Amino acid sequence: MATILLLQLGADRGSLVFIAQIALFIGIFYFLLIRPQRAEQKRHRELVASLKRGDRVATVGGIIGEIVALNEEAVTLKTGSAQVVVERAKVARLAGGAPAAAAAEK
Repeated sequence: MATILLLQLGADRGSLVFIAQIALFIGIFYFLLIRPQRAEQKRHRELVASLKRGDRVATVGGIIGEIVALNEEAVTLKTGSAQVVVERAKVARLAGGAPAAAAAEK
């Protein structure tokens, strides 16, 4: 009888260790993968929401231009002598340098 109790106690310890390992892996994945990805998504949403006319931006495809018009879904960029319409969500970042309108005023 005592042997059976000791075997059951050992089995319980093993399952507790297994559960602790699974919890540790979930914690590692959360802090190394999920949490930073959510922070990046939040930063991008804020960037897209704060776009305004005259900003110089770079798109996911590598096009750099100045915003000349925008609405809820699309952004019109002036790149050289051409104008390109891209989805608002495809704006990756603000491009360095002053906007063309601000540079012309100086």
